Amino acid sequence: MTTNTPNSSSDTDVPDTLPDSSELASLTEFACELADAASAIALRHFRQPINVDNKLSGNNFDPVTIADRDAEAVMRELIHAKHPTHGIYGEEHGAEPGSCNLTWVLDPIDGTRAFISGLPTWGILIALYNGTKPIVGVMDQPFTGERYFACGNNSASVLRHKGVDTPISTSQCDQLSNAIMMSTALDMFSSAELAVQQELVQLVKMMRYGGDCYSYCLLASGHIDLVVESDLSTYDIQALIPIVENAGGVISDWSGETAVYGGQVVAAATPELHRQAIEVLVSAAKKSDKIL
Repeated sequence: MTTNTPNSSSDTDVPDTLPDSSELASLTEFACELADAASAIALRHFRQPINVDNKLSGNNFDPVTIADRDAEAVMRELIHAKHPTHGIYGEEHGAEPGSCNLTWVLDPIDGTRAFISGLPTWGILIALYNGTKPIVGVMDQPFTGERYFACGNNSASVLRHKGVDTPISTSQCDQLSNAIMMSTALDMFSSAELAVQQELVQLVKMMRYGGDCYSYCLLASGHIDLVVESDLSTYDIQALIPIVENAGGVISDWSGETAVYGGQVVAAATPELHRQAIEVLVSAAKKSDKIL
């Protein structure tokens, strides 16, 4: 399980605080400014000829492009200029501890495989982490013109084509037998984890693969009901947590604990559906060498 943390020193040295409503609104507006800047760079390269580097060796493949690197770089520049005391933790350029308990957690292109394949299921992920939880979350899909966002305990919303913010909410699905489930790919699971995931697949109404971060926003919008994944990093999930939770959903690791560190993640439309999914995951894990 991936357990990397964004700015672990500030997690213990600075008490957990939540900005007031006006500060949260300002920070969310700034997160959208970051998304605008990163989106402009990502769109410039999307569905265009692009060199793809592999972060791994051998037969393993973890792609990265100039779009990933430059999109994160421009967000870092803006954070340095506007909030120099804040930490930054990004997929492409690593960690920069700040002098306060707030850290921007960035995934400039979540779903690079989709990006280089021309599929519009990638997204720009931006979270603001306060040492305990993400208090701002943005998922921007510039090609479709959708921006999902949430902050504090407020409702989650989607902004389409620079129009009016529309509140979103999860479905009322509370039975696995009625649920539409998604996972990004089979190869994100170890063999033991895959056996556990397949236990759920056998119980849901429909299973679909693909989606990356977009799946969680489809869940928050009420189009699907369950997302089960593994091998996620902190920057893959933190922006999505407030979006799912503020839309009425529940998100955790496979044992029901916090998902802020990534690893094994399950998101569900309702508390009851989440409870049922966790029961299956925990029970199946006991038959798979206790992988939780």
